[in-house]
Amino acid sequence: MLPGAPGARPYRRGVADRYGTDVLAGDWQAPRRGRAVEAAAELGAVVEEVMSDFCGEIVAVDRDLDTLTLEDRRGRRRTFPLGPGFLLEGRPVILRPPVRQAAPARPTRTASGSVAVHGARARVARASRIYVEGRHDAELVEKVWGDDLRLEGVVVEYLGGVDDLVGHLRDFGPTAERKVGVLVDHLVPGSKESRIADEVARSPVGAHVLVVGHPFVDVWQAVKPDRIGLSEWPEIPRSVEWKKGVCAHLGWPHATQADIARAWQHILARVSSYDDLEPALLGRVEELIDHVTA
Repeated sequence: MLPGAPGARPYRRGVADRYGTDVLAGDWQAPRRGRAVEAAAELGAVVEEVMSDFCGEIVAVDRDLDTLTLEDRRGRRRTFPLGPGFLLEGRPVILRPPVRQAAPARPTRTASGSVAVHGARARVARASRIYVEGRHDAELVEKVWGDDLRLEGVVVEYLGGVDDLVGHLRDFGPTAERKVGVLVDHLVPGSKESRIADEVARSPVGAHVLVVGHPFVDVWQAVKPDRIGLSEWPEIPRSVEWKKGVCAHLGWPHATQADIARAWQHILARVSSYDDLEPALLGRVEELIDHVTA
């Protein structure tokens, strides 16, 4: 009955319509839980298959058969077709195979800057050797040049100092087929190291041995100082053991050899490629590799 017609009830503003709004307004066909959306069937996700009420963790996805396998909390397993008919966190989903992750691109260069050779086996060790003074030198060379050395079959050994370098070489017996390269710390004019290098050069095996060195007191200094937050490596008095003096300057523990070892590992962890090292070391190591592989 129209408002105002005879017998009609008076229309009152502000009174709710007891018959509600238009029942056809909005998405009246939408399911109570909402419409299903696509989701990846990720391993470990817990879903429910609505037809069987089977709820479990996704433990396998077979792309070829287009199925997934669920395992419930009692260890029972059931396999279902991928697609619609699942609840994930109470919402309907259409399960699809998870997207395969593209394999990360292989590096084209080694840490030393050489062209990377993927899939190549390490070469059988050559008779030739590279000697370095200590363990830290060997670890640094391995970290930056390790890939190159394995490809070339070059073994690096540390001596524990160069004071008896002549004796080591005499025992090894260098020849044209058994060359030796030696990396020496603090190889500067007038130093003990320079006198030892001259003695080796004058010895009968000198023609088959190449002794090169860097100017640093210790191989630690070959790491660029800004890699550990320094503008430059500190000057340590001669009366103080150099590594302990550096650790003291940085506020690091240095009372024991274990403290020094941990300090070195902290420094070494800041080295990822040749770009973290000083050129004065880079060129010398490359010389040695060329010498023993020529």
